[in-house]
Amino acid sequence: MNATSSPDSARMIRVLLVDDSSLTLEILRRMLATAGDIEVVACASNGLEALKMALQIRPDVICTDFHMPGMDGLSLTRELMSQYPVPILVMSTSLQDGQKDNIFALLEAGAVEVLAKPLGGNQVDFGTMAQDLIRKIRILSGVKVFKRRTQSTANQAAAAPAPGRLIAPTQHPRIIGIGASTGGPQALEAILRSLPRSFPLPLICIQHIANGFMQGLVNWLAGCCQIRICSAQAGMAPEPGTAYFAIDGRHLEIGQDGRFRCSALLPVGGHRPSIDLALRSLARQYGAGAAGVLLTGMGHDGAQGLLEISSAGGFTIAQDEQSSIVFGMPKAAIDSGAARAVLPLPEIAGALLRLSARRIP
Repeated sequence: MNATSSPDSARMIRVLLVDDSSLTLEILRRMLATAGDIEVVACASNGLEALKMALQIRPDVICTDFHMPGMDGLSLTRELMSQYPVPILVMSTSLQDGQKDNIFALLEAGAVEVLAKPLGGNQVDFGTMAQDLIRKIRILSGVKVFKRRTQSTANQAAAAPAPGRLIAPTQHPRIIGIGASTGGPQALEAILRSLPRSFPLPLICIQHIANGFMQGLVNWLAGCCQIRICSAQAGMAPEPGTAYFAIDGRHLEIGQDGRFRCSALLPVGGHRPSIDLALRSLARQYGAGAAGVLLTGMGHDGAQGLLEISSAGGFTIAQDEQSSIVFGMPKAAIDSGAARAVLPLPEIAGALLRLSARRIP
């Protein structure tokens, strides 16, 4: 589906907007009115209204704020995911630090994606944000979501990762690169929280996420994982038992000196940070000692980088279709022959544990 689709040529994507600000609702309606294949079927000012509407009109996508009277976005998401699972896009004022943890609680509850809330501004900002919103809604309209497990069940699963399948890398791995996009925060949480504090390898993580939310993602994961989670700073050397994330709006690579390089160079394939750029640097620096994982996400970023790790002799994993929220990036890697193993999400942490156990101290 593309920007020129019309109601006559494709099924309309039906959207429910939820926000207690009438101004925000109007801005969102105006943005979505520029897309011929998206229809705003209803607007709600709080979670209670939205829940009733959703169960009646059955929208394809819900865009919701967090702070609302009566029922906030978190409670709404939990209710929806238990009664009527539907792709949820969280709209947030990203620069409000106190709200970031709340936003990732929404993702943990089942929301799929996050986007900065439009606050008005000039026409250039409006057009750019409208395109981003429309693109994300189109992606989410094809996402499959499921009823959520209870938190206690989820915690039990995280504490005991699936053992993974027998794997045979050509060389003992020294570092692991992980790339993800749509649905990635939840997938990264499932993997990283299953790794013990004593995990003997560093992990380099590249997540596509809206500007302003990267540090919130790091803080959220740091609060639920045993291994250390932090932002990579230029000049740092990767250390075992630590997962490093790219700084908001910066590429992340490993330089020839084995230390992090962070840059504001042009986006690669439309992305900054670029998964391909990071994985390629691991292949160059570590060769067969690099391992790569490509998780759920739209597009093909990371497929070439994963192929370069595999070509260098490193072990590579792609998330399988059934457990991927969006099977774009993993499929691109599988189709190119970059993935030596295709695993469901619950098995990936176990596979990494087995990989790390093969490492020579």
